[in-house]
Amino acid sequence: MRTVLRRPDFRLLFVALLASMAAESILLLALAVWVKDLTGSDGMAGATIFAVIAPMALAPLVGWVVDRCRRRPFFVAANLGTAVLLCPLFAVHDRADVWVIYVVAALYGLSYITLSAVLSGLIRHLVPSELLADANGVLQTVRQGLRLVGPLAGAGLYAAVGGWLLVALAMTGFLTAAAVVGLLRVTETTPARSARRWPAGLGAGLRHLAGDPALRRALLGYGLGSLMMGFTESLIFAYVDLGLGRDAAFVGVLVTVQGVGGLVGGLFSAAVVRRAGEVGALAAGVSFFGPAALALAYPRLWLGVVALLLAGVSLPLTMVGLNTLIQRRTPPGLLGRVAAAAEAVVSGPQAVSIGAGALLVGVFDYRLLFALVGVTTTAAGLYLWRGRRLTAPRPVLFHVPAPRRPLDHEVLAATRRRRAP
Repeated sequence: MRTVLRRPDFRLLFVALLASMAAESILLLALAVWVKDLTGSDGMAGATIFAVIAPMALAPLVGWVVDRCRRRPFFVAANLGTAVLLCPLFAVHDRADVWVIYVVAALYGLSYITLSAVLSGLIRHLVPSELLADANGVLQTVRQGLRLVGPLAGAGLYAAVGGWLLVALAMTGFLTAAAVVGLLRVTETTPARSARRWPAGLGAGLRHLAGDPALRRALLGYGLGSLMMGFTESLIFAYVDLGLGRDAAFVGVLVTVQGVGGLVGGLFSAAVVRRAGEVGALAAGVSFFGPAALALAYPRLWLGVVALLLAGVSLPLTMVGLNTLIQRRTPPGLLGRVAAAAEAVVSGPQAVSIGAGALLVGVFDYRLLFALVGVTTTAAGLYLWRGRRLTAPRPVLFHVPAPRRPLDHEVLAATRRRRAP
């Protein structure tokens, strides 16, 4: 990872993303807390998360727009736009203004898809292919680290001061990201217009994912794993309440433990990609979640800590493996559509399973559901592992020093030896 951070262009991008990811981490949970505070309804608070996820349906259109623009200016404009769309939150004062939070949440979800799609192309443009795993690993490590403190900090700021300071800080993060990326000196040409009509161009990302054997296996395996992982978002509350006999606030402790695992996974993710290939790293990440879920079916605190550490390690491995695979196997002119389509294919089923988990946990024993999640994700991991040879491991590149120029006395000695009888 140190190698990629030595690159001045990537360091600038890293600083920008640090600012925008910090804004993101304090904002998401706080919006739901804000709605809960104004309405007193858990359902209306949960609908805030749905509003963020719903724009995933527009992912093909977003990717098509991204692929028609240069990456750096588009990234700057998207961050500026995100800061502007948060402004209506300053007008929220009581229950009658909750609709404003929902609208802003939906627009923010659209912005999130846009920024993810353009970021994938910008990283591909700035970083050599052999360092893509390192770049993605650095960003995932930071993202996991911010998850340790960001949501709690956002909720705490809202409780202490109110929503206005939260909105101001988030806007500052996105404005900072736009300003820093604006300093990047990147040579880009305007993307060529495709000969396809726009309806056909919209589906090009999905067609590419389906046509490439490695990408197809990755999306099928991880899509199934992600579908099952979503159930645990609701099951963890039953585990804490019925299994451990603790207050719901203890979920925050377990989430912190998971965040520590995420940091470890982020630090080692690039090395795993180099050793096992992109599909192999994705398989390892999904497979780690299997025994974690199975362990949660047996409610013991020490076992739960181990399980949450494993679950934390799994997330950055899967994301680094998938993102690096997409960047290496996709033509630059198609990368926005492919990245957006992959985000929708993975996040869409997961959003459905989060809602389904909330319903199923009231009907079935949570231990049975955890066991089902564990068995299914293990099977998905094995399916991915069988396809690991579709992406061969990349050897570590070592610097080979230039040949040393002989010293004058060495040249003289060699000449005398040749002349000797």
